[in-house]
Amino acid sequence: MDVKPLSDLIRAFARADWDAADAVVADIRQHGLSDSLRVIEAAFAIAVHRHLGANATPNDVAAFVSSARAQYEQGDTLSALETEGVIRAALGEPALIDNIPAETILGAEIFVLGQILLESNLTPAELDEFVAEAEELAAEHLS
Repeated sequence: MDVKPLSDLIRAFARADWDAADAVVADIRQHGLSDSLRVIEAAFAIAVHRHLGANATPNDVAAFVSSARAQYEQGDTLSALETEGVIRAALGEPALIDNIPAETILGAEIFVLGQILLESNLTPAELDEFVAEAEELAAEHLS
């Protein structure tokens, strides 16, 4: 499993290096990554559990999504309800994403992951540990 591009994308998010993130996304589009998108899913799940906690209420999730969306001036941000559903699915309500297209789920995961990483302000060592944990979790789900 080639996870380096996705690990690079996570690192770019954490640094708010949007040029690097765009370059990684362009590379992903050019070469494709098949099952390795699980690294993003794993990083998203880890980040959500750490940031919101397993006992987050729907109101906690809604407040987080509202705050995250308010930081973007563009009107084309993701649907609040779908984004909340993706987060709540990671927290134990998987049925909430049954009718959400896979592309929308991935977009929400990337949006939320980027926001949490920015808010977390991880040190380089903490970021390395986070990426390693996401890669390990993704590998477990693929085996």
